[in-house]
Amino acid sequence: MNRIGVVGMSWRHRHANLLGDLTIPREARETRVPALAAEIGTPEIVYLATCNRVEVAFVADDRTPLSVYRRRVFAALRGHEPNPGEAEQIFRLWHGEGAVEHIFVVSAGLDSARIGEGEVAQQLQEAVEYSRSAGLVGSQLGPVFDEAARVTKRLRTATEGRIGQVSLADIAIRHVEERLERTPGAVALIGVSPMTERCGRALRDHGIPVVVVNRTVERAAALAAELGGVHRQLDAFRAAPDPVEAVITATGGTDPVLSRADLERLAARTRSGLAPLIVDMGVPPNVTPEDAAAADVPRLGMAEIADAAAEDRGRMLMEFADARAIVDDALTDLRRKTAERLVGPIIAALRRRYDHTAREGVERLFAKHLPNLSESERDAVRRWAETLSRRFAHIPSVGLRDLSFMAGPAAVEAFFASTAPELTAALHRAAEEAGLDSASDLETGS
Repeated sequence: MNRIGVVGMSWRHRHANLLGDLTIPREARETRVPALAAEIGTPEIVYLATCNRVEVAFVADDRTPLSVYRRRVFAALRGHEPNPGEAEQIFRLWHGEGAVEHIFVVSAGLDSARIGEGEVAQQLQEAVEYSRSAGLVGSQLGPVFDEAARVTKRLRTATEGRIGQVSLADIAIRHVEERLERTPGAVALIGVSPMTERCGRALRDHGIPVVVVNRTVERAAALAAELGGVHRQLDAFRAAPDPVEAVITATGGTDPVLSRADLERLAARTRSGLAPLIVDMGVPPNVTPEDAAAADVPRLGMAEIADAAAEDRGRMLMEFADARAIVDDALTDLRRKTAERLVGPIIAALRRRYDHTAREGVERLFAKHLPNLSESERDAVRRWAETLSRRFAHIPSVGLRDLSFMAGPAAVEAFFASTAPELTAALHRAAEEAGLDSASDLETGS
């Protein structure tokens, strides 16, 4: 685990306004993510971008300090080298076991602005599958993200029935409903995304009419049919908007979807005579704060949504206290599995040695002391010797597994270094197959 790292930033960091600049557009990831791996110098990478975080999980080489990767990620994502201290101010760095724990916590929604939100697990799974299909997830990141998926599934089973699913979309809907209590009317959903889909279903369940707007009219029509609303093509909606009291937008484009002129047309069309509320969940923003201010249109962006979500983090964290225990147990399980994967070949070699010694001893016994045994009697003695060798090998095998888990495979390596160098060689081969440079890369304190 020592070589696994995560560099990133999220809603909780003071430079969260830079999230849009660090986000690789979805349509560009096919080329940019492999290029990102090459630029920071890693064979394995997972790039996660959500409305609230941008993080890069990677595998470091054994020669480069982990802190260097923070500056490399900055340069690769921003297109220029950081000024002294700039990368350290913007990015957090997790490494070793701390990085694995962070991945588990993020996947479980325990580090989200809204504790327990489910969207991040889906987004992380999509990011992992993309990197896996591109050959960028291997023997080190693969087991970590597989275990993260299992942790998330266990957490959903343990917590959904008690406290229900939560999402940043809930915050958006709450603000929209507060506005509609004063000025009832329809709501426009711009973009077909997990966020707008969730918001749309909540609005439908509350009997609020929706207008689904999208660049691709077929996708807008499909969601509108599900929600019982109407659909519009984006350019047509900009030119002649439907009268709506609120707009929820969450698209993945890099450019704003509503300009100042678009906002002014929207404001002129409301039945209440008040400018519509804009809830902008896009990263980067779908409506710039400057355009909203110039058009005198109220806008709620991701920063304000995150602040609203943070207000009840304390209560939610208490309700998720048992979820942290599940994460801690999963981290221990992964460390044990990784240790066993490394020490497995040396245990197999040890068992083969016991078996070989037993067979040699039996054949010497036959030649020297029991030459008159029949072949069936000899087979019976051989089976007995094989059973005995397996029983004798069982005790040190269990001990080696525990030693590897508690003190690290390096302790096993040291144990056999002077007495059985060929077994140490088996441990090194296992480490190489696992993508580690030595058994010492898996220490419990990583």
